[in-house]
Amino acid sequence: MEDLLLKIANIFFYLFHTFLIAFNLFGWLFSDTKKLNLLSLLLTFGSWGLLGLWKGWGYCFLTDWHYDILNRLGHHHLPSSYIAFLILKLTGWLPQAKLVNSITLVLALLALCCSLWVNLIAIKTTRK
Repeated sequence: MEDLLLKIANIFFYLFHTFLIAFNLFGWLFSDTKKLNLLSLLLTFGSWGLLGLWKGWGYCFLTDWHYDILNRLGHHHLPSSYIAFLILKLTGWLPQAKLVNSITLVLALLALCCSLWVNLIAIKTTRK
């Protein structure tokens, strides 16, 4: 029974975490989700930075929880980056950690700038 629950949790994390990454990158594009996107991005950067003070820069509690499940299912020696893990799963190629971390940070910062723009600056411009 525990094995079944771990497999279900694994599928949940694959779907939820991957959706969250996509939402962080593109949720600012839609008026119905732009506020939630900004909150999600701020929580993501909070995890990376604030929790990262104790766990190391870029720490993601979702990755930590998912990797715990994967370890219990017998998967070990996982890459430190969840993005690298997804690339490996989808393509069989494990990119260098520095490359993945750099691209992840740049895209996340770009998404944050876009989200800030549509949530704060564009509103002020529209009101005038």
